[in-house]
Amino acid sequence: MTTTLADTWGLHEAQFWLRGKQPEKPIEFAAELGMWNVYGHPEIEAILRDPGTFSSDTSRLIPKDVMPDAGQDMATGSILQLDPPLHNKMRKLVSRAFTPKVVADLEPRIATITRELLDAIPAGDRLELVEDLAYPLPVIVIAELLGVPASDRSLFRGWVDKMFESTDQVSLVEKNEKQDAAIKASLEGQKALADYLGVHVDERRKQPREDLLTKLVEAELDGERLSHSEVVNFANILLLAGHITTTMLLGNVVLCLDTHREWEARVRADRSLVPAAIEESLRYLTPFAAAARTTTRETEVGGVTVPADQMLLLWLAAANRDERVFRDPDTFDPLRAENPHLAFGRGIHFCIGAPLARLEGRVALNILLDRYPVLRTIPGEPPKFQVNPNMTGVRELALTTV
Repeated sequence: MTTTLADTWGLHEAQFWLRGKQPEKPIEFAAELGMWNVYGHPEIEAILRDPGTFSSDTSRLIPKDVMPDAGQDMATGSILQLDPPLHNKMRKLVSRAFTPKVVADLEPRIATITRELLDAIPAGDRLELVEDLAYPLPVIVIAELLGVPASDRSLFRGWVDKMFESTDQVSLVEKNEKQDAAIKASLEGQKALADYLGVHVDERRKQPREDLLTKLVEAELDGERLSHSEVVNFANILLLAGHITTTMLLGNVVLCLDTHREWEARVRADRSLVPAAIEESLRYLTPFAAAARTTTRETEVGGVTVPADQMLLLWLAAANRDERVFRDPDTFDPLRAENPHLAFGRGIHFCIGAPLARLEGRVALNILLDRYPVLRTIPGEPPKFQVNPNMTGVRELALTTV
């Protein structure tokens, strides 16, 4: 049996697409999970573009014995769980914070933070990329936008780790102690972060500031202010999504270049290739590997009839290796002619922070390449990846710089 990089890196066995395998079918029902797995790129893209048939409100199909009421409450106001027309209104509230000009104006600050973080690394020929840069950089940026102390990032990390420490898929039909414990730990992390943000939300109601959190507190929908829970959960998603994707993106692209050193040499020599290298890393190692939708009516997906009120798990990472769309999908090729990857989604839920994540990745990678003539993984210290099957990203990446 051929050993792949996914095997060497110890990536989750469920992520078969990282092992050079194509799915037998673009969609199949997983009886043990009580949901449908969708793998095909055309199928997933069509689903993401049809919010009328495929709802983002997944909480309605999760049994209460699987997800306690606390978990349901934390979905209130979460833009990821909303459908039109409320989704469109909520997204409009925050879109002004992520306009092309606002994002572009952040470039000097991103560069300053990157250099300060690298300057703080103890002298030597080694850095731990995630700990030293890939985690703190996007956390500081999004924390400053929201208006919460970036110095609290160690707290955020502890809570976020709890949310994503499960190594198994959640089943809607088979309860067990391991799943219950994982859900409990995840909810504890979510509640801790929500309570933290709640304190800042209450403070902004009394003492407004020039920050995004204040804008959310003061925002109105149809003449009414957002509720406390809506503001907290909205801010929660922004803080989470605002750093996790970029953390994995930056670690993944550095790892991809180290693993494909001919491309590292080309990118070093021609920095105009940096954006293409980032896009290809998003396809090759997709940070958030899956998204979920529910059917609102009976419909057809990939030639299969799916009843109403069914949960679908959309494997974006598998779609990004679909040989019907990508030539030589298992080859890392930043110059591939077309790269319509789904790492940031499609349709109305396309990641609102994608331009910021791309900017952070571009600025940080260029500074890393400027500062360090060598960025190599260390023999005997392989990268460690996120353990959750819905994520593909390094959580530890030790590098030598000589």
